[in-house]
Amino acid sequence: MIMEREDISSLPFMNSNLSLEERVEDLLRRLTLEEKFKLSSGRLMWYTKKIKRLGVDSFAMYDGPHGVRPDYKGENPCTYFPCAICRAATWDPELSEQFGVAIAEEVRNLGAHMILAPGINIQRSPMCGRTFEYQTEDPYLNKELAVAVVKGVQSQRIAACVKHFACNNQETNRFTVSSEVSERALQEIYLPAFKAVVEEADAWSFMSCYNKLNGIYGSEHFNLLRERLMKKWGFRGFVVSDWNATAYTSTEGCVNGGLSLEMPTRNVYKEKKMHQALEEEKFTLDYLDENIRRMLRVMFLVGLFDEKSTLPKGSRNTPEHQELARRIAQNGIILLKNENHLLPLNLSTIQKIAILGPNSELKTSLGGGSSTNFPPYEITPLEGLKEKCRNRIEIIDSPAKSDAAILFVGLNHEKYMDAEDTDKRSFSLPKDQIDLIKNTSKINKNTIVVLISGSPVSMIEWIENIPVVIEAWYAGMEGGRAIADVIFGDINPSGKLPITFPKKLSDSPAHKSEKTFPGEDKVFYDEGIFVGYRHFDTKKIEPLFPFGHGLSYTEFYYKNLTINKNKLMKNGVLDISMDLINSGKVKGSEVVQVYVNDPISSVERPLKELKRFQKSNLNPGEQSHLFFQLTPEDLAFFDEESHKWKIENGIFKLLIGSSSGDIRLETEFEYIDK
Repeated sequence: MIMEREDISSLPFMNSNLSLEERVEDLLRRLTLEEKFKLSSGRLMWYTKKIKRLGVDSFAMYDGPHGVRPDYKGENPCTYFPCAICRAATWDPELSEQFGVAIAEEVRNLGAHMILAPGINIQRSPMCGRTFEYQTEDPYLNKELAVAVVKGVQSQRIAACVKHFACNNQETNRFTVSSEVSERALQEIYLPAFKAVVEEADAWSFMSCYNKLNGIYGSEHFNLLRERLMKKWGFRGFVVSDWNATAYTSTEGCVNGGLSLEMPTRNVYKEKKMHQALEEEKFTLDYLDENIRRMLRVMFLVGLFDEKSTLPKGSRNTPEHQELARRIAQNGIILLKNENHLLPLNLSTIQKIAILGPNSELKTSLGGGSSTNFPPYEITPLEGLKEKCRNRIEIIDSPAKSDAAILFVGLNHEKYMDAEDTDKRSFSLPKDQIDLIKNTSKINKNTIVVLISGSPVSMIEWIENIPVVIEAWYAGMEGGRAIADVIFGDINPSGKLPITFPKKLSDSPAHKSEKTFPGEDKVFYDEGIFVGYRHFDTKKIEPLFPFGHGLSYTEFYYKNLTINKNKLMKNGVLDISMDLINSGKVKGSEVVQVYVNDPISSVERPLKELKRFQKSNLNPGEQSHLFFQLTPEDLAFFDEESHKWKIENGIFKLLIGSSSGDIRLETEFEYIDK
């Protein structure tokens, strides 16, 4: 029997004056066993099943990491924001939070309740097909940006679904491979951002990974989900499977492991399978109830049972969202090389520019898997430059007759490039693009290479003869305008690499053998904690461009580093201050990066580890006094023998710079455990 709407409205769980937990428990006790089974799996790709008897509507969730995509036809266009690695290159948590607010507003406008984002897997290899969807190789930067996105999303009472938990660092064999990872690497590299979004942002949902972690699938990983995520970290939300990630799991494994929702439809959570497993006592009602309780809790948090007039208002494709997309792109584009200050180009003195390359007219919103977007428009690089140069500079296709030649090369979202479900097959650009770069640079010494891509690529074949290289990423629907803004100096580039660009693939720590990438049944993370710059710096391998690198049209001078004490005790705080001066002639932003080194340790530690950063915008000649604080926890490493975090007495180095390879100031202090 289906209750009348007025009868349902009188039930306690509909009373918004009751506490969250009172409402959850009242609804949970009213559900039949069959209804609990029904709620455990999805329908129609993006929805939970309705429980009409109790007025429980479908809970709707949509992709994706760079904007909302409610369908595969583009019937509901949404803002296409720059890809996650571009947003991370801004090193700006405030922009990440604004991004979170904006995508939540678009989800709300569409009548849904959860965004399947952010993706925060560590960028272990430059060959991973989804590097563009993830943020960074560094756990601290990852944490700071992930927390900001989740806070922004959930400020609008929309659930963030943080993915993919955990160690989903490649696409090759993603449904079957087991990531073999040490406990220290998990604690120091792969889990900190996931832990932080729970403890600092109260994330309401996690998505379990396709892969196994140390032999156990993510959707039924009791230690990962029940013990760490829920018990140790205090997660109060629910876990949803990645789409079809339960293919090789068991009913009881997922129920016991802590998987609340199987998507996109029933497999191990078919009612018949659940009944049988319960009758055979393979799982308990307590675990089932806890899984459902967690999902109901989030349904209440997003306002599924509340009057719509009481919820935040949604909006979609607004000028404010489009301006935010442009601002993220402007701040995420990186000037990698700028010999003889060729950039910015001067609109008043340049007469002709040549624009060449396959990516000059590339629209990047489509393809790539779950990150596909259908925006109302997308400005390509060529369109952005035409708009900027209109009636002032002639755009031609002959580099020999131009004052400067701008080449738009890179990758796209085709299979075996920057795309879900496949990893890259080549670290180099396509041969025709390399030939174009080489031939153009012979004709025009003012050749500017703009990379449209979402992951590092090899440049050793051509970079020596190219004066300017820009990494523009997949810069969203306003990307073409943002690129033009940077090239002509309307925007002073301030992006910094969130990932190391190696000279050659074999220099990358994950690429020592087939065993370490991509593996077969197992992939071995033999590099341990030495991921990204931790590996390059410690092993003294010179990268093409180091982590944190990014040039500006101005210069910054670092001086007056001071600390408030030379000895840090276990309950103490180290206050750090310094002065940053814009010593150039134009306004600009600099990301000051604070690293720590433990030179003498009982275990091998990286040469430096990022612990703090701050982005400052300064006018020419302006000086800013920057302040940072470190605590003893920032000095710790995970000790696998004691299975605890450990800080050893001794001298620590404090390193402050413009990148991991450009340290400007340093000092040292002593830690004493008393």
